[in-house]
Amino acid sequence: MKSDLTRIKENQHAMPRHRPVANRRNVKSDAVLAADGHERRKDFLGEAEIASLLEAARKSRHGVRDHLLMLMMYRHGLRVSEAIALRQEHVNLKEARIWIPRLKNGLSVEQPIAGDELRAVKRWLATRRDHLPWLFVSERNQPFTRQAVNYIIATTATRACLPNVHPHTLRHSCGFSLANRGYDLRLIQDYLGHRDPKHTAHYTRVAARRFDGLWGN
Repeated sequence: MKSDLTRIKENQHAMPRHRPVANRRNVKSDAVLAADGHERRKDFLGEAEIASLLEAARKSRHGVRDHLLMLMMYRHGLRVSEAIALRQEHVNLKEARIWIPRLKNGLSVEQPIAGDELRAVKRWLATRRDHLPWLFVSERNQPFTRQAVNYIIATTATRACLPNVHPHTLRHSCGFSLANRGYDLRLIQDYLGHRDPKHTAHYTRVAARRFDGLWGN
């Protein structure tokens, strides 16, 4: 005869063990959220918001420099690291062209400089008394840092009453603006220096221009 203690132990071994599932993650759901995260929030500024940001920059202590910095980051879709790496030799004032050296293995291209931007460049260069090669320098005649650009854009956005604006917002705004103007994906891809079109596709997918006329307006 088996003792009661022996039978209890045998029953415990026979029972299937269940692992806790409370903390189990849904890998598929996480992947989907990561893939379309940019489509779940507005991460760009419209034309009117860009105008407000640039006007606030113009009124800052270093308005000539800060206005040009943000204008160029927007017009040319510059990353912070690309903006602070720009050199005066990259700007061709006579032909109104600028060479954009892309980072992250991006496509470097020459881009046109619009009239208002060209005048802003000339105003900024006219204030310079140094012989440093960089296009943008601090008030202490030092090359800009990422932290300095982050601070300038954050404080300017606050003055313009624009929440959640960071440097990359200007690059996104460039892509969305071009998409809303009806330019095709390949042109926007090359303009922003993307090697992979999937990084450009969300601009053309989310652009409001696609939906114009759906209700007869």
